[in-house]
Amino acid sequence: MDIKIAQRPSTHDRAWIIDDIKSLASIPGLTTDQTKYAETVFAAEQNIATLNHYSGFAFIVLVRTKKTDWQSSESLRKAGAELQLLCNRHKLKEVTVSNISIVANAALLITEGLALANYQFLKYRTEAKKLTHTLTSISITKDSATVKDVAQLKITVDAIYKARTLVNEPVNYLSAEQLSKEIAAMGKEAGFKVTVLNKARIVKEKMGGLLSVNAGSKQPPTFTIMEYVPKKALNKKPIVLVGKGVVYDTGGLSLKPTANSMDRMKSDMSGAALVASSMYAIAKMQLPLHIIALVPATDNRPGEEAYTPGDVIKMYSGSTVEVLNTDAEGRMILADALHWAKRYKPELVIDFATLTGAASAAVGEHGIVCMGTAADEVRSAFRESGMRQYERLVEYPLWDEYGDQIKSDIADLKNVGGATGGAITAGKFLEHFTDYPWMHFDIAGVSFFMARKAYMPAGGTAFGLRMLLDFLRHYNKA
Repeated sequence: MDIKIAQRPSTHDRAWIIDDIKSLASIPGLTTDQTKYAETVFAAEQNIATLNHYSGFAFIVLVRTKKTDWQSSESLRKAGAELQLLCNRHKLKEVTVSNISIVANAALLITEGLALANYQFLKYRTEAKKLTHTLTSISITKDSATVKDVAQLKITVDAIYKARTLVNEPVNYLSAEQLSKEIAAMGKEAGFKVTVLNKARIVKEKMGGLLSVNAGSKQPPTFTIMEYVPKKALNKKPIVLVGKGVVYDTGGLSLKPTANSMDRMKSDMSGAALVASSMYAIAKMQLPLHIIALVPATDNRPGEEAYTPGDVIKMYSGSTVEVLNTDAEGRMILADALHWAKRYKPELVIDFATLTGAASAAVGEHGIVCMGTAADEVRSAFRESGMRQYERLVEYPLWDEYGDQIKSDIADLKNVGGATGGAITAGKFLEHFTDYPWMHFDIAGVSFFMARKAYMPAGGTAFGLRMLLDFLRHYNKA
């Protein structure tokens, strides 16, 4: 999707953003009848009035103020998603957005929703050409946004498109090895370093968690390391991102039992897609932060050599884990990555993972479950970023009692904690492998939607990526 500042605003297809009916008089070319029609549309609680000028369309978007700024911002993104449907219904190739409301960033928010809603994954559709949206370009008038803001929005949208596509790819294409190749290609395009550890190196490093999950697969695992080093970094010690890269999860020998429970399991690498695409955006934006990202990747299958319930696994850290459920595999591979992160003496470690059904059951498709040991100001900054981007956070505690639930009689800990507090006991398991400020984001409920919701398409969503980029853009800013 091309997003740019309009040097010469189109005289044809325009979207005008207003916050008051009186502002209709400021839109050039409206007749009295058209003005009355728009007033009727808005009186009926609709957000957009569509006018056909024959030489082009005029879409008038009314800003509706909500109780909070973040709710008002989200309503504009959703209006952008409505506008996307209208543009493609009328087979427009380009639309120009002009803001004449008092909401300074209204054009950016409308464009954001419009662009994100326009994403498609048609790689495997034989009628792809026929199904492809006509809209390919959005222009914003130069008095409605800055060049820098538009450039950052375009990078963010590009990164989200990349993350969504990775999640939507089936495992018969996106193996762990192919995922590492896709990440390497992003690194080459955006300008960050990518190093891929193959199975022989992973064996040499004795990454027991990753190797145990991979044992039932014919496809080898990978461990991908990304690094972006700016000329002048604000952070003296690196920030480390970690993403779960289970490219497909059958549950292993603890085979997923419920109907349709494996249908979306190609999305179990959404954390990996999120952090890799975030690195793409970080490098493209040239954020003044030293950032490293780690992606342990494998599929989880019930093959002949698969790890079994009752096994005791020696992890990369040296700790031992009694495996009671092979479907609790994400924490096994993340644990090795979290221990690997210690070598960087990080300022902060942030992991994203489709980790537990418990998190999904708790907050559904409306937010992310998070927890961690980072300082209060870091957790507060994340919450603020989540609100600004409408990728809201629900923070869970890491009380010692949850740690008692994962104590094992024969090993240092076990990989499941019982029927209650599943999202938290998974977090307590991960915490065992950290000795630095750390935040964990469980994106199980938001990573993949079965149907379109406003600007979130069916399939991979990249939910959480905008929140993370917002946090990093505001990092170390008082």
